[in-house]
Amino acid sequence: MPIRVSVPCAPFGLPVDLPIFEITPLFEKVLIADRGEIALRIIRACKELGVQTVAIYSEADSNSLHVGVADEDVCIGPPPGDQSYRNIPRILSAAEVTNADAIHPGYGPLAENAEFAEICGTCGVAFIGPSAEAIRKMGDKAIARETMQQAGVPVAPGTGVLESYADAQQAARRMGYPVRLKAVAGGGGRGMRTVFSEGELERAWQMARAEARAAFTSGALYLEKEILQPRHVEIQVLGDLSGRIVHLGERECSVQRRHQKLIEESPSPVVDDVLRTRMGQAALKGASAVGYASAGTIEFLLNASGEFYFLEMNTRIQVEHPVTEMVTDLDIVKWQIRIAAGASLPPAPDLFAFKGHAIECRINAEDPEHHFRPSPGTVTSFHMPGGPGIRVDSHVYTGYTVPPQYDSLLAKLIGYGDTRDEAIARVVRALDEFVIEGVPTTIPFHLHALQHEDFRTGRTTTEFVNKLGYGG
Repeated sequence: MPIRVSVPCAPFGLPVDLPIFEITPLFEKVLIADRGEIALRIIRACKELGVQTVAIYSEADSNSLHVGVADEDVCIGPPPGDQSYRNIPRILSAAEVTNADAIHPGYGPLAENAEFAEICGTCGVAFIGPSAEAIRKMGDKAIARETMQQAGVPVAPGTGVLESYADAQQAARRMGYPVRLKAVAGGGGRGMRTVFSEGELERAWQMARAEARAAFTSGALYLEKEILQPRHVEIQVLGDLSGRIVHLGERECSVQRRHQKLIEESPSPVVDDVLRTRMGQAALKGASAVGYASAGTIEFLLNASGEFYFLEMNTRIQVEHPVTEMVTDLDIVKWQIRIAAGASLPPAPDLFAFKGHAIECRINAEDPEHHFRPSPGTVTSFHMPGGPGIRVDSHVYTGYTVPPQYDSLLAKLIGYGDTRDEAIARVVRALDEFVIEGVPTTIPFHLHALQHEDFRTGRTTTEFVNKLGYGG
């Protein structure tokens, strides 16, 4: 329970009433059930809060930086995810033997796993994230659509779960092409296909079902009306256990390939104060509808006329959270931990204020000249850029081997400026300074993208990468 503390004395003897604030006892030890840069990011937040940390790792990650930085570490198995980072019994055993009283799932394979959140509670270990019920509702895309509709959040025309291909045919004819097939249990673009005519529908149906089964074990699909060349704009929310929810503004995420984001920025170059208020209020309605308590993101597709439609909710910390941290001067990871421990959020005006502009580039071990082909290998030279307004979140060092079993993210380069132009200039300067040798990276792509006229003038859509000729 929070300990309420009042401060009766005004500073410098001035007759000012100071607010009552709360000191919430935090966890003693947090196990981080993820890897790479986000594991290191969480460890750093815990250390600043005075909380002990436990790193878990697979045999492929024995030399990962997060392992050496944590207070304790536990090897939980060989490289395959089902034997390590997705293996719930092994992770809970690691928590038990290290006496961890909380688990932070990062943004990894268990971050949006409702069963894992439930089991943590059953075992007496706090899950640093939302409730299992919220994860389950938002993880089922058909239920999420229905929940958002009931809450008054705009959604694109669509269907519930489709029972058969014949149902998909009828629904597509009724809505009119193009349409988008989407996996009910989907995320990250998997199990998703855009269909422009009935002649394409059957093949897309079979491919989407097979991909959804492979990724999520469920092949269930639904349909939505396709919004052509939209912008992808998301709203960061924070909610506490008392029911208070605030939004931290928007992030523009339109620069992406195969539905995977490459560049994010805050604020969006096309969202004005009126639209920000509308989108923010819609996000708060959606988060409130599921009693959301933690950090989360409600994502929208925005068309050229300023209409926006619910896409999905990510019930976890996002890869791109640093851009919001830079423009709000707020540590979102620390607030995740505080909220899970029972702390209450102050009203939004007391919590943060928007200032400046931030841009993030995801530096991946991928070859953009060959359709962003993953390129694992050993980093023979690594030098991070610096200077005013530059932040780099990375777990990489010279001699680090990028394992082929996991995602290819090497680093996140974040640039901040008083204006968007200054932020762009700083990121371009930092990209020029960034040295990563031994594996191909997306640095050349980012340099090309950030200096393109469409990006500089804020005219990007989700088709921007294709327009650049990278086959995104």
